[in-house]
Parts: sequence; C-alpha cells; structure tokens
Amino acid sequence: MSVYDLLQERGFLKQLSHEEEIKELLEKEKITFYIGFDPTADSLHVGHFIALMLMAHMQRAGHRPICLLGGGTGMVGDPSGKDEMRKMLTPEFINHNIACFKKQMSRFIDFSDNKAIMVNNADWLLNLNYVDLLREVGVHFSVNRMLTAECFKKRLEKGLSFFEFNYMIMQAYDFLTLNRGYGCIMQLGGDDQWSNMLAGVELIRRKEHKPAYCMTCKLLTTSEGVKMGKTVGGALWLDPEKTTPYDFYQYWRNVNDADVENCLALLTFLPMEEVRRLGSLEGSEINKAKVVLAYEVTKLIHGEEEALKAKAAAEALFGDGSNMEDVPTINVEPNAIGTKIIDILASNGVFASKSEGRRLVAQGGLYLDDIKISDVEAELTTDLFNDDKSILIRKGKKKYYRLIMA
Repeated sequence: MSVYDLLQERGFLKQLSHEEEIKELLEKEKITFYIGFDPTADSLHVGHFIALMLMAHMQRAGHRPICLLGGGTGMVGDPSGKDEMRKMLTPEFINHNIACFKKQMSRFIDFSDNKAIMVNNADWLLNLNYVDLLREVGVHFSVNRMLTAECFKKRLEKGLSFFEFNYMIMQAYDFLTLNRGYGCIMQLGGDDQWSNMLAGVELIRRKEHKPAYCMTCKLLTTSEGVKMGKTVGGALWLDPEKTTPYDFYQYWRNVNDADVENCLALLTFLPMEEVRRLGSLEGSEINKAKVVLAYEVTKLIHGEEEALKAKAAAEALFGDGSNMEDVPTINVEPNAIGTKIIDILASNGVFASKSEGRRLVAQGGLYLDDIKISDVEAELTTDLFNDDKSILIRKGKKKYYRLIMA
C-alpha cells in the first residue's frame, strides 16, 4: 500500500492540487515535502497534532519532511479564519516559541542523518529587499484573484490590512525558497491553508517551470463539525506544563462515542483493522475503545510512562483501582486555612477564573469528597481533610484533583 492509499484510508486527505499526479508520484518516488508552523504560542496544541501525524506517516513511507518554523511569517500573522488582526509578536517571543516547538516535534519526527530538516523562514524573509521581492514574486500574483481566496473572505467584511495581505505572498515565497534550496516539491497542511498553499504551487510552476504540488488534510473536528481540542481552560496543549498528561488523557477518554473511530484513525498508528474493530463497539463496550484511544494518544505526546500514570489515575477514580498517586495534586500551606475554596482552586488552575468557579458552584458541579459545595463563600477548614491530610475534589462529572496539606 502506498502512503497515498494509507492516508486516504485513515481519513487524512481533503484537497489535492493535482490528484492523479500526486497519487502516481507518491507510489513511485520518494519526495521532499514541507509543513509550516507559525510560533504564535510556546507550545503546539492539538490542532497541530494531525499535521504532525501526517508528517510522521509520510516519513515512515520514506519521504523527507521539512518542518518550517515561521520566525518570519509569525511577525505578520496568518489572517485565515480570523475576525481581526492577530497581535504582533516580538522576535524574542517568537524565538522562544520556536525552541519549544523543536522539542515537541522530535517526539514524532526523526531528524537524524538528514531524514528530516528543520528550518526557520526568518533566515530568508527578514532580509528581503522589498523592491526585489515585488519584481521577482509580486508580478506573478493577481490582486483580483487573491481577494477571492477563502482565507481573506472573513476579513474583507471587517477590513483586511495590507500588512496581512502580504501573508499569502510570504508563504508562497517560502515554498519557492524550499524548492530551490532543498528540492521540496510538495506542501502539506490543514485545509484552512488551501488558498495560501495553492499560491505557492502556482508561483513555482510559473517561475521555475517545473511541477509543484499541495495536499491538505482535514481539520480535527467532531462528528458535528465542531473543532476539537477546546477545553474550559482554553486549548488542549501538547506541553505538560500547560495541559497535564492526566488532563490530556481524560480529554480523549471522554470524547463522544461517534468520534472514537475517527480519532483512532487520525491520531494513532494502530492498524486500521483494529481501528475499525474498536470503532464498531457499542453501548458500554465503546468505553474500552476510548481507553485505548486515550492511552495511545497520551503515549505519543508524553511517553509511555506518563500514559501509564494517567491511565492508572483514571482507573483509580472511575474503575476498581485504588492508586491515587497520579491524580493531579494541589499542595496548600497551613496558612491557606480560612481562604475561600474557590480562590484556592482558581489560583491553582482548576478554574480559568473565580467567576467560572462561582458559576460551577451555582450549577451544583463542585464536590469535596462527594459533598456538594453550595456556598460560593465556603472556606477551607481543617475538618474537611481526611486522615492522610488530603481532600478529593471533583469538578463537574469527571475531573478530579487532590488537595493536600503540606
């Protein structure tokens, strides 16, 4: 089976610039391709996960990936899908984020012996001469056509700055640069990048008079079409400091039944025969598939040891286990006695804000050792602690924490 058939079977592929040519190319040759990541935060999130899996499948099939980090494009910001202009980032912030990305990507991609390349487009974009760029690249872009691109439509209603209008040209120039420097002939990415990716393909074909291609993958969405990876506290991050391995595990353990098979196909390396078997389970049996999904995904992101810890912690709370050591803990000092419980939990990240905590109490969704907290002013007292100086906190139906007196 070629990697094209594999990606098709697992449900990755969405749009292809030259479908028949790409299919034949991936069956007969080993190519260099790239995926771009703009460093707008200090961690990749689950929205990047599907792109990393796509890259990993391609590398396993013998194709060479280029991870393009957007030190240059990140200075502008992609307007695709945004209602307003992104915040302008400092070079220091971008460089810090790039270092974080490199570490996370190495879990998926083998960079040894030139099997994969990591580059930063700041190396060529920040030193460009504007007039030279207009003469070399600008002449190949039609403004009329650019204005019809999907990535600009949402912004045209509210106003699109000339600053952001250049993003498509910058991304196309990235592809041209990688084509010239590394023989890169294909760009891969999320389907929201389709217009930008096509611009690069067309620029190479017009300017270099040789083949170039692009292929998009589906965005990670639920069966209802809602983008996955959003939590009460924000994005589902791949950095364990921003989303703990336990919380990460629990997110996948609690996905809707209808989404299990799709997530197993896209976010694990399990054979499709096993994916289909797990996805076909019904009733309470589907929970077995969710456990497999949560474990496999957490193992990919955080390693086997953390995945086993998260699994054990979840089983201690929801199954017959009794080991509570791996449940997320909050340590409090004795001087916390007399402090509002909501304030303590909010300051330790259990709630995104105190107002969220108050809403949860009002809705009857906060428990201490199975006792519902109904008073938003309730304070932490010594008599709430068990003999082992701990309190089991339940937020909503399935989120647990241990509060421990130091």
